[in-house]
Amino acid sequence: MSKPEYCLFDRNTQAIIYGYQQRAIQRMLDFDYICRRETPSVAAIVAPTRKNGYHKCFFGNKEILIPIYREFDEAVEKHANADVVVNFSSYRSAYPTTMDALAKDTIRTVAIIAEGIPERYARIIAATAKEMNKCVIGPATVGGIAAGAFKIGNSAGTLENIIRCKLYRPGSVAFVSTSGGLFNELNNIISQATNGVYEGIAVGGDLYPGSTFIDHCLRYEANPDIKMMVVLGELGGKKEYEVIEAMKAGRITKPVVAWCTGTCAKLFPGEVQFGHAGARAGDDSETAEAKNRAFKEAGAIVPKSFDELRKVIRETFEDLKAKGVIPELEEPEVPPVPEDFAEAKAKGKVRRATSFICTISDDSGEEATYNDIPISSVVEQGMGIGDVIGLLWLKCRLPKWASEYIEMCIKIVADHGPCVSGAHNAIVASRAGKDLVSSLASGLLTIGPRFGGAIDGAAYYFRKFCDEGKTPRQMVNEMKAAGTLIQGIGHKIKSVRNPDKRVELLKNYAKENFPSTKYLDYALEVEKVTTAKRGNLILNVDGCIGVLFVDLLANLGFSSEEIGEIIDAGTLNAVFVLGRSIGIIGHILDQKRLKAGLYRHPMDDILYATEPPREVR
Repeated sequence: MSKPEYCLFDRNTQAIIYGYQQRAIQRMLDFDYICRRETPSVAAIVAPTRKNGYHKCFFGNKEILIPIYREFDEAVEKHANADVVVNFSSYRSAYPTTMDALAKDTIRTVAIIAEGIPERYARIIAATAKEMNKCVIGPATVGGIAAGAFKIGNSAGTLENIIRCKLYRPGSVAFVSTSGGLFNELNNIISQATNGVYEGIAVGGDLYPGSTFIDHCLRYEANPDIKMMVVLGELGGKKEYEVIEAMKAGRITKPVVAWCTGTCAKLFPGEVQFGHAGARAGDDSETAEAKNRAFKEAGAIVPKSFDELRKVIRETFEDLKAKGVIPELEEPEVPPVPEDFAEAKAKGKVRRATSFICTISDDSGEEATYNDIPISSVVEQGMGIGDVIGLLWLKCRLPKWASEYIEMCIKIVADHGPCVSGAHNAIVASRAGKDLVSSLASGLLTIGPRFGGAIDGAAYYFRKFCDEGKTPRQMVNEMKAAGTLIQGIGHKIKSVRNPDKRVELLKNYAKENFPSTKYLDYALEVEKVTTAKRGNLILNVDGCIGVLFVDLLANLGFSSEEIGEIIDAGTLNAVFVLGRSIGIIGHILDQKRLKAGLYRHPMDDILYATEPPREVR
């Protein structure tokens, strides 16, 4: 059912919001909810800098999705039921976006929030709207409100103010104002002096508003539910005289309470420019006194001052009520709007259990920290990667010998050529056109018991047998009896006669810098037992890193239980993962740089051993 000509907004009015104004949108929806609207007043959002998608917001206590469009035309096409555009675009783009909106057949009303639109453009907008029989509210407007039906953006302020002014249901008084600042005050005054506001519009303070007092007053005159109106003008311009002439001609017959602000201008020695672009009297007829006098002569009720405005509104309303013009209104129950969690939390009114616990870093303050040490301090104090690992992995500040050991491990395990499974997988993925992260993940997923994952296992078993007081020979025999390989022992190429230089570096560093090497010493005794059987069953780099990490933790004062937890968590294998990531990334970048094509494994490197399928009956 279409709205009458005099009605801009009703309980079914929906708007397209131009600009991603999340707070204004939520306030409109909260107003809808307390008015018990069945459908939200916001149909769509146009955000030219965003991709098409959805904005999640609340309608009461339920979350809803409002579609976001990058193109205005698409929003209009898909939401033909929306006949209002609330234009939050900047003053630079408000003109073209408004003209675009006026050109759409389904759009009937446009509210322009922006200030500072060039006067030439504002005049074109106003003339175009009049020619097309459409309504423009603004520019430089706070908007407007149809009580119990629809509100524009942030009009009427907070939800508390809206409820206090009973704007959740229509009253019998309509008003039109120049000032957005006095818009809320009029809602307050009228709600206290009468049965409430039916509709209020702030036309905006620019020299050439899209609609003027007369446009809205004639609508109010035609609306049978509006019994009286209030006009709040100001000095400057002559738009109020259009209402005055309409009253004299009998086109406006309902009671009009009128006041023009700016009467204090006469106290200044020269011409005064007030806050609005149009708030400046060019001649005597544009002064507030002249307008107030003309209103009174035309039959409007004009108070002696703004302070008396509430009084004369009440007297006018009571007179109409005594004549039986004012109907009895039923006061609806206002549903409570759930308070947003962020606001309630800020007021200390709610508490909520957290989903995560973080004890190693904090990014909630002005600067992110590693264990309460600002990142800038980490850099300024010359901390290295080993120190950062100490803060984030072990939650302690490491002495120099410990952080240097960790950094040495990372350097040593960084790469072992392209043939090992991690690098191989990453190279194949990269040559298949996968991105760096995907290729890296492909390589890292090969890390496990057979490749790079022996550090934790070595640390666990060497520590276990050492702490149990078992001899190296007992460890070897018991693990052999259990059918368990000793992780950290054995190398494909290196042997007693051809030692692994990486292991030698680690052992020498530890002997020179560690306070004690109890677990390394135990592992070297085990090595004597295993190499007596075969020369390549040496303590390899994984085993050496593992046992020395246990020595490091023990020397730092970690308890036996803490060391066990650190090993079980995979912390030692993480050293390999971190270090080897450097090498794997290097191989990926190398393939990208070489522009290597898709890898296909050579057929002559595969033993094809297929057989005829067996018969199944």
